[in-house]
Amino acid sequence: MEIRTHITNEEKIAEVVSEEIIINSVEDALDLVGNLYYQGFDKLVISEKNLTPDFFDLKNKLAGEILQKFSNYRVRLAIVGDFGKYESKSLRDFILESNKGRQINFVGNLTDGLS
Repeated sequence: MEIRTHITNEEKIAEVVSEEIIINSVEDALDLVGNLYYQGFDKLVISEKNLTPDFFDLKNKLAGEILQKFSNYRVRLAIVGDFGKYESKSLRDFILESNKGRQINFVGNLTDGLS
């Protein structure tokens, strides 16, 4: 895993670069967000492929628990991916609702994730 640092509008943003799943559990998310928080990052950009597929199954509540960690530490999160492939109406609604705020966003590309 590589962390690339971006500075956008005086905001320090961490971009996770990896071909592997980085967040498999709530504990993985807590470790990552804690490390980023203490390094002074304001935001994390991570690819959909770096999250366990279970994250996108809202029935198991994993997404909610993981996203709560980011909210608790006040580290913004952008997840980059192609979310149109998910057929779950509840997931689509969750993504739309998340994108109305600034804390958690689901975006289509890195440029949008950095903004």
